[in-house]
Amino acid sequence: MIRTLVLRTRRILSDALQRTFNVVPTKKHAAVYRNLVDCDPDLSDRLVLKIADTKEELEACFALLHDAYVSSGFMKPDPSGMRVTIYHALPTTTTLCAKYDGEVVGTLSLIRESVLGFPLQRIFDLTAVREKRGNIVEASALAVHRKFRRIGGSVLFPLLKFMHNYCTTFFDTRHVLIAVNPRHSEMYESLLFFKRLTQNVVENYDFVNGAPAVGAALDLRAFEQLSKKKYGAEPPKRNLHAFFFELKLPNIQLPPRRFYTTNDPVLTPELLDHFFNVRTNVFRDLSDRKKRLLHEIYDLPEYRAVLPAPPEGSQDASGRHHHRRFSVLCPATFSLQTPDGKNRQFELEIVQLSRYGFQANAGVNVPSDVWGDVTIQLGPEEVSRVKVSASRGSGSGVYTFRLGEPDLIWRKFVNALYSGRTQADLENATRFMTDR
Repeated sequence: MIRTLVLRTRRILSDALQRTFNVVPTKKHAAVYRNLVDCDPDLSDRLVLKIADTKEELEACFALLHDAYVSSGFMKPDPSGMRVTIYHALPTTTTLCAKYDGEVVGTLSLIRESVLGFPLQRIFDLTAVREKRGNIVEASALAVHRKFRRIGGSVLFPLLKFMHNYCTTFFDTRHVLIAVNPRHSEMYESLLFFKRLTQNVVENYDFVNGAPAVGAALDLRAFEQLSKKKYGAEPPKRNLHAFFFELKLPNIQLPPRRFYTTNDPVLTPELLDHFFNVRTNVFRDLSDRKKRLLHEIYDLPEYRAVLPAPPEGSQDASGRHHHRRFSVLCPATFSLQTPDGKNRQFELEIVQLSRYGFQANAGVNVPSDVWGDVTIQLGPEEVSRVKVSASRGSGSGVYTFRLGEPDLIWRKFVNALYSGRTQADLENATRFMTDR
């Protein structure tokens, strides 16, 4: 029966698939979905997957998202013809796009946690996810052009593979959150092993025009074994495990990075003004609280002219520069001499840094309040060597290090982080490192 249904529904969209499920026992739904997988490893070179980093690409992504959301009833038509939210304005959000013959045919935004949180945390409890530790990202604003919405996934699966590669390679992410319409939730649960945050369906999610929503999370550390168990014996076109973990897709253009930062901000003040003031009213319509938070996020002088005016009496964000921390993922080695004269080395993973210190994860106990030498790999060819002292941080294996006198490499790198607006700014401001 399932085989017959698979043949009949191979090319149907999700609404038609839902009608099929009406006559299939619930326990068979996952099998139907997995039989519909078509992750062809031989992708056309006409398909390119990259970060949307130009005005034209971002406009195309937001327009594609707008049309998909309007047609699904998730939003009312906007005069701009785009769906743009405050989360798209954050430097910790990255928008991915799929382009076919130069036209944007798919998009997905990855939202890292900031002072604005995640869109779905307003209605879903994230306690269970946070207890597992690891950084979290919400995958949102997914849309595929109607010409490519075949259930097989000729654009969807490459886009999701790009998301997975980017999250695990560049974004320092363990958990991916989604909030989806209930009629789509089974697909993500069956094919990609998302787990519901709660069994209850939220009947009115204001972020998508009051449509119902289901929240779910995927642990990327468990994803490899789960996919191998379910797909390991499948033929190539249905083997999602091989597609995600073994296949190298030349179609995916991961961003070139000289340094081990974990964000790829692309929004200059000009782009912020274009999308959030000129084309839409996103900044104008923000609450006073969000306006204040936005000034804390963008605390560089050149942004103030395009940000919405902060509420009267707000503290000037410029006074908080010395607290600013930056997300990175840099390997380091901490060396010190013990009281018995032995040299010990500790392997670290630096996850945050500021002008005079950093936070790092360590697999073993690190002596506190003892000065030693740390060698930090800021990029593939960029190394800083400074004196540091450790103190235990907020969690197990987490340590805070204070620096002695920073060396030239560290000071130039951190100064560039403080003054930079986009990933390109960081590249330009620190070009001395390869030109020296």
